[in-house]
Amino acid sequence: MSTDNERLVSIITPSYNASKYIRETIQSVKNQTYSHFEMIIVDDCSKDETRDIIRSEMENDKRIRLIELADNSGPAAARNYAINLANGDYLAFLDSDDLWHPDKLKKQVQFMEDGGFAFSYTNYRMMNENGEKTDAVVNVPAKTSYEGLLKNTMIATLTVMIDKRKTGAVQMDLYRDCSEDYGLWLSILANGIEAHGLREELAFYRKCENSLSSNKLKSAVKTWNTYRKIRNINRFSAMWYFANYSINAFKKHAKTY
Repeated sequence: MSTDNERLVSIITPSYNASKYIRETIQSVKNQTYSHFEMIIVDDCSKDETRDIIRSEMENDKRIRLIELADNSGPAAARNYAINLANGDYLAFLDSDDLWHPDKLKKQVQFMEDGGFAFSYTNYRMMNENGEKTDAVVNVPAKTSYEGLLKNTMIATLTVMIDKRKTGAVQMDLYRDCSEDYGLWLSILANGIEAHGLREELAFYRKCENSLSSNKLKSAVKTWNTYRKIRNINRFSAMWYFANYSINAFKKHAKTY
């Protein structure tokens, strides 16, 4: 049960053909020790049983909502739709194949309340496609600035929590050839906000063979396009940031794969 002084957390989850994983993802939210949340799942025209599974998980839990889009619009548009419906002071992001540690919301809300932070992220562990946890853990820095994030994509979407009271309204850009989530984090930090790392392993990222992150070239192209299209960075500065990004990406993957 929630208490009067607990802040509502709105969990933003896009889904598309996620029937293999979505039930486990929802269960990891239901298992949270912090109960004052709403989970807004926006389904982007799934062709499998994703929506039926979500409805079955909603039956006895009014905190979970399903929004069914009429046209396939992509994950950024689905997230934006959920953000626009969110009632919480805090926004947390969880994709339909990833999982959270049961104490994730409790510890992260406390971390942000204690520090007065607008933006936070956490360590996370990699899982394989079958949900088996690996030995690979991504350890994040204690804080990062706009300049720091331009050189490093260390912030994983499933670990992010932002305080709307401090950031103001947020939306993701809809360029499908960019990293829309990375672009949003940069847009927030460009306003002088620092992101703070809760250096505990509180989330589990599923690495699927056909996922974007498994295709390093596509990921690199999206990062470059984020510099140029979303942040409007000139070509020479973008090359400098991209060189640093490439070095840091190599170091990260050398440690975790």
